[in-house]
Amino acid sequence: MIGKGNIIVTTATTATTQKPSVGRRIGSWALNHGALVGLIILCIALFIATPVFLTVPNIINIGIQAAVVAIMAFGMTFVIVTSGIDLSVGSVAALSAMVSAWMFSNVGLPGWLTLIIGLLIGLLAGAASGLAIAYGKLPAFIATLAMMSVARGLTLVISGGTPVATSGAVNHLGADLGPIPVPVIMLALAGVVCWFILSRTVLGRSLYAIGGNEEAARLSGIPVRRILVAVYALAGLFAGLAGLVLAGRLSSAQPQAGLGYELDAIAAVVIGGASLSGGSGKASGTFIGAVLLAVIRNGLNILNVSSFWQQVVIGCVIALAVGFDVFRSKKES
Repeated sequence: MIGKGNIIVTTATTATTQKPSVGRRIGSWALNHGALVGLIILCIALFIATPVFLTVPNIINIGIQAAVVAIMAFGMTFVIVTSGIDLSVGSVAALSAMVSAWMFSNVGLPGWLTLIIGLLIGLLAGAASGLAIAYGKLPAFIATLAMMSVARGLTLVISGGTPVATSGAVNHLGADLGPIPVPVIMLALAGVVCWFILSRTVLGRSLYAIGGNEEAARLSGIPVRRILVAVYALAGLFAGLAGLVLAGRLSSAQPQAGLGYELDAIAAVVIGGASLSGGSGKASGTFIGAVLLAVIRNGLNILNVSSFWQQVVIGCVIALAVGFDVFRSKKES
């Protein structure tokens, strides 16, 4: 406002908001959906390299290969959203399947009951880790590392180091329901449950709050310790289901089953866009991450790449995913 004698002149600056360019919007979308973009590019490249890749039998095979890791990863998503980690899920999966098989083969319990017992073993193992973390104040890394050793040791003790036959109920988890493999159905059900909990429940909102700022969540009235126990119990339950699906595919519980699967589960969650610092993560992203890992392994197998080199490629993918997460976090801050 400028005064000139008796004349008052008002000047105003109008702020104009410019819409981002199409290129910038595409770049932003690609940044937020990096795993999906990578999956699409990889599928196109593998189709060009070998037309066998996109055949129906191979796609079904990819779904079966992704199922066990994806189910574990859905449970791991809850943990990573709260800024935690669970190194025990592979061993818990093996223990759940082994206890279920032992109860069937040596005790003679009905198959349906042994299946439920296997799930309960996973739930209890996860809850034990959660109690050690929430009430014992152990770091998640140490508590779940200890559970990994305990679960694997119990699996070997129960089995005597040899495979144990599973019940028909468990074997159905590795069979087909018409044209659709049951492991793929279990994957879909686990994904829906994960999505529902994270996006449609109070528990899901509490997980994001705890992962964002645990102290602030506690001060706002969220029962942090009880929720952490529930989170690790859920991760154990999903691991138990994954172990039973794996045992169903093999028609037996293997004492060394699930070795290294915890790393694949963590990788799937991180590749899917979750941050290891907590507060972010989605079921859809975890699903894409698990499928991406399965596609990489499947494609390399079709191309006759050595399994040793496959481990190198998977390691590089994990490193790139974590680096991408760090880059995205800096860009958003």
